[in-house]
Amino acid sequence: MSLKFSTHGCRLNAYETQAMRDLATGAGLGDAVVVNTCAVTAEAVRKARQDIRKLRRENPDAKVIVTGCAAQIDPDSFAAMDEVDHVIGNSEKMQPATWAGLGTGDTEPVVVDDIMSVTETAGHLIDGFGTRSRAYVQVQNGCDHRCTFCIIPYGRGNSRSVPAGVVVDQIKRLVDTGFNEVVLTGVDMTSWGADLPGAPRLGDLVMRILKLVPDLQRLRISSIDSIEVDEALMQAIATEPRLMPHLHLSLQAGDDMILKRMKRRHLRDDAIAFCEEARRLRPDMTFGADIIAGFPTETEAMFANSLRLVDECDLTWLHVFPYSPRPGTPAARMPQVDGRAIKDRAARLRKAGEDAVQRHLSAQVGQTHAVLMENPHMGRTPHFAEVTFDAPRPEGQIVQATITGLDANQLCAM
Repeated sequence: MSLKFSTHGCRLNAYETQAMRDLATGAGLGDAVVVNTCAVTAEAVRKARQDIRKLRRENPDAKVIVTGCAAQIDPDSFAAMDEVDHVIGNSEKMQPATWAGLGTGDTEPVVVDDIMSVTETAGHLIDGFGTRSRAYVQVQNGCDHRCTFCIIPYGRGNSRSVPAGVVVDQIKRLVDTGFNEVVLTGVDMTSWGADLPGAPRLGDLVMRILKLVPDLQRLRISSIDSIEVDEALMQAIATEPRLMPHLHLSLQAGDDMILKRMKRRHLRDDAIAFCEEARRLRPDMTFGADIIAGFPTETEAMFANSLRLVDECDLTWLHVFPYSPRPGTPAARMPQVDGRAIKDRAARLRKAGEDAVQRHLSAQVGQTHAVLMENPHMGRTPHFAEVTFDAPRPEGQIVQATITGLDANQLCAM
């Protein structure tokens, strides 16, 4: 009897896979394969189906259980696959009763309810996950926004927050077990707190964590929407050295018309102004960003505005997404850009990102950094750059290292 998991998509999915593993094990579920799907693009859904077929061939006698965003959005199509035994919704997958039913065989083939009716998130289910050096803590789930390219709110539901006290207690336990770095994760991080009493903001949570968990060495924030950043978070950027100087921004485009057609809440000047202010408060701040290439109606001139944003915001770590229409979204019904142009633009954005990474890494030579070791020979700087060592260092510890050179996209240190 064996229990296997296959995770697609975001860090939050990986977090929830760990929670499901604990729930399934506790329920005595065995001889099963669980596929935690992603729905961010049509390609992600295609890869999930491909993985399901492969896992069925490799595990002919096991139950195949499909969950995640793609299963939540379109459960019937997954239930219709010959390879699939059960389809479980995103809310149901975090409930012990679901796994108890699967363990005893007393459950329906499809258990997927209305995700929009869910009012709580299950961030308390596990004490983080990750490597021995870094733990991830879910503080938020869902999204209240309706960007025209995005299907994720229909897989995750509306925004809901884990109370600050629950988050702080969880991080205290993680620090007590030896973690030196914690990463806060969610679907729409900067909406944290809007559904809690008093409507606190993400910056309030960050400041509370740093105050109440003094032994936490490093705190990171996953992807944020810069237009929603609050004053307390800006204060933390300016005054809290334990908040790491690396922010990943959900920018998506650098052209105002495209941003409006995406139904984003910022303009290009807002993005530039945020980066300038954050770097004024914290001169060593680095930025990553999500950018979509070839959004419907995007002209070459519009794309050029996105390309220039790499320099104007001094972005370092890019996640480039070639646009593909996601059925069920407004953008899928807009005039589409030729596929060859999309591929070309994505390649040019990636090249700009690669050049930016090289500039950043080259500037680190001769600098001394506090490096958190992920394994005996590799760790990361506060800016999330990888550093390699010839001689082993203690895994999970923070070591001082002088950067002596670089090898491809990694720094080398003594």
